[in-house]
Amino acid sequence: DIDNLYKQTDAKEIFDMCEGLKAQFRRLEKLGKPVVAALNGAALGGGLELALACHIRIASAKARFGLPEINLGIIPGYGGTQRLPRLVGMGRALQMMLSGDMVDAQTALQIGLVNAVVEPADLLENVKSLATKLAQKAPLAAGYILSAAYHGAGQPLGTALNIEAECFSKVCETEDMKEGTRAFLEKRAAKFIGR
Repeated sequence: DIDNLYKQTDAKEIFDMCEGLKAQFRRLEKLGKPVVAALNGAALGGGLELALACHIRIASAKARFGLPEINLGIIPGYGGTQRLPRLVGMGRALQMMLSGDMVDAQTALQIGLVNAVVEPADLLENVKSLATKLAQKAPLAAGYILSAAYHGAGQPLGTALNIEAECFSKVCETEDMKEGTRAFLEKRAAKFIGR
């Protein structure tokens, strides 16, 4: 929090504080299950950095987003300088970080910062509906999708394709794959068990 940061002067203590929060955000990102953020209001600084660690972001029409740390004479310290450019592109991310300006929900949707914008009254229902839908999918396949996407990002295409092939071959050995393909052939809903 800003008050604690303001009182800190030791670079090692600040580094350790950043490492602790970054580790928590990384655990969220690597959970192996889809994580959906519901954003209603201002997602600024560390709040936006937390949302960036989620796999999907749904915003209410009144939400605002920004990394205004430059206005405090600091930089984002919990992954914002790395996750935001990967999500919205370097130019847009740098403009947000260097200006400290906020963007509204519609702009966030246009630049790919959020996946959808809904009315504030519909936000939680929309997010719960999406989370329920995702929870009904094959959990092992979801984990392998996340693993392939995150491990392959930033890699040369050949390396990334090999990562994908490795994940694909592993998921093809699961009971869920057998159930999913059998259910498809039998024209029924699959009952995944996570094995």
